Order: sequence, then C-alpha cells, then structure tokens
Amino acid sequence: MKDRFKRQGFLGEAGQWAIEHVRVAICGLGGGGSILAALLAHLGVLDFVLFDGDVAEAWNLNRTITLTEADIAAQTLKTDAAERRIKKVRSAARVEKNACRWQDRPEVLRSCDLAFGSIDGFQERDELEKTCRRFLLPLIDLGMDVRTLKGHRPRMAGQVILSMPGEACMWCMGFLDDEKMALEDQRYGDAGDNPQVVWALSHLASSAVGVFVDLLTDWTGLLRERVQLVYRGNEGTINPCRRLPYVSRECPHHPLDQVGEPRLRAV
Repeated sequence: MKDRFKRQGFLGEAGQWAIEHVRVAICGLGGGGSILAALLAHLGVLDFVLFDGDVAEAWNLNRTITLTEADIAAQTLKTDAAERRIKKVRSAARVEKNACRWQDRPEVLRSCDLAFGSIDGFQERDELEKTCRRFLLPLIDLGMDVRTLKGHRPRMAGQVILSMPGEACMWCMGFLDDEKMALEDQRYGDAGDNPQVVWALSHLASSAVGVFVDLLTDWTGLLRERVQLVYRGNEGTINPCRRLPYVSRECPHHPLDQVGEPRLRAV
C-alpha cells in the first residue's frame, strides 16, 4: 500500500516519517480519547500508549466510537476496544495498554514523545500537566462541558490547549485557577454526570490532532505561539482564545529545573 498516504503528501516525507515514529500517549479513552485513537491510526501513527481502567457501559455509546453494543454486554475494557480499532486501521501498530488510570503508572509517560489528555475535572488536568512538565513532555488537553442556568438554554463549551515545557501552562492561560480547583467537588458540569456528545468531541479531537500534526511537521509554518482554542458549541465555532496574546511565554509555575519523578498524593 505504497500510496496509502499520498492524499496527505503535503506533509512531506519527513513529516510522515515523524508521524510514524512518534510515541503517543492517550490518557482517557472515553469520548474524546476514543476519537483521538481512531484519528491518529488513520493519520499513520504506529506507537500508542493507552490509559483507561474502565469497561464499556451503555452510556458510553453516544460518544465513544471504539465501542459497540456487543462490548457493553461483554464489559470490554476501553483499552481493548481502542486497540481493536487501531489495529483494524493500522495492523502494524504497537499498542501498549494500561487498564488503569495514568496516575497508577505515571512512569510509563517518560517513554513517550507527546501525551494527549482526555480526562475529566480540573484536579486531574493539573496533575497530568505537572507530570508532563517534569518529563519535559508536550501535552495536548481537550475537553468539553455543558452548563445550564435556570431560564436559559444549555451552553456547550470546550477547549484544546497545547502545554509545552518551558512555556505558558494551563494556569498561566487562566484555564486552571484557584476558584475552579475549589469547586471541583461540584462536578465538571450541571447537566448530569459530565455531559458529553459525539459531535462536540469530534470537533475538539480533530482540532487537537491538527495541533499535533503541525507540531510534528510544521506544515503550516504558523505554530510559533501558544495554543488555546475555545470551542463554543452553541455557535459551532473554534477560535483562538482572545486573552492568549497577553499571556507571558515564560511559565512561573513549572520551572524547567523541576524535572524527574513527580509525587502524587490521594485527595
């Protein structure tokens, strides 16, 4: 299948080589993570590290594209379902499955070149970013939320953030702050348990993969600044955060000399 990737030949031979030789971690294989796994396999990624300890549940089917109805009955692990989907697209792919939360095996991330975070809640995002910073690992975070105020229609929002070691972090960008961390116990949304839908997650996952490709191949020549994309689901738009040009490039929260194994504590 020598012509397999000719339609993305604009990325160049070096670009396709980079895609096929990068080791990618996906932390969380629910809605967004499952879409990431499929998109990266189609793109040509060959080396995956997957983290998720959950099995298939009926309420996963509205958004998790690696699962089927048969998986619900069999209580298939999400890591197994993601591997199956990857292998059907890219039979030569190497898939390391960790049927657990990434916090249970954070040292595995050290072997990766880049991580995607598709996880719930602000505390876990903070922990993952800290870990990636200590391993000097680029992190691409994506997530969505639906909030409902009395007397108003639901509002859908989301984000794609590139967190690069040595540059602005999610605290610098204002996505994480003390108020959000303090409100963590009130869950990550108001319309049920973390409401998510496949069309919004598809937008976000596709945008995250676009950032990934540009980071690896520099095909646009434009990825020279920080990345914080804001998704407004009611309007169907994804745009750069307007605050970002005013955010300092230097990060005071994660000094580059603070590297090595992180210490995580249960909360």
